[in-house]
Amino acid sequence: MLFIATGAAAAVGAGAVAWPLINQMNPDASSIAAGAAVEVDLSAIKEGQIVTIKWRGNPIFVRHRTKKEIEDAQNANLGEMRDPQTDAARVKKPEWLVLIGVCTHLGCIPQGHDGQYDGWLCHCHGSVYDTSGRIRQGPAPRNLEVPAYTFLSDTKLSVG
Repeated sequence: MLFIATGAAAAVGAGAVAWPLINQMNPDASSIAAGAAVEVDLSAIKEGQIVTIKWRGNPIFVRHRTKKEIEDAQNANLGEMRDPQTDAARVKKPEWLVLIGVCTHLGCIPQGHDGQYDGWLCHCHGSVYDTSGRIRQGPAPRNLEVPAYTFLSDTKLSVG
């Protein structure tokens, strides 16, 4: 009986020592929160408006596009683009455009409703993006990135 009790006490002691060592390998709360999805209420965004939210430390542009912006994006000449991509490949619903708002040149934040194509303009080095976030002029090598997102309902968007 004495050997069993001693062995059980040793096992509990080893577990008590090992638990903090194993637990410290888990990610901290800020890392878990940074990767979490962010929900956006689309009903508050008016047509033509761009809203910026923060996800994983990056700005996310949510643009409620007008009919003209959608037509301009769909009718753009892909042969003139450095990183050709159709508008349909960049959106899930034509009226909603969701982009990571970081210029693909040097990581600046472009300004919306600016530039020759009324999309975004990065004032730092002159990269011009259209209403689908595609690079049209300037030094940026790629289009603005599209994050993973889903529509939870007609008025609710989840990014991440």
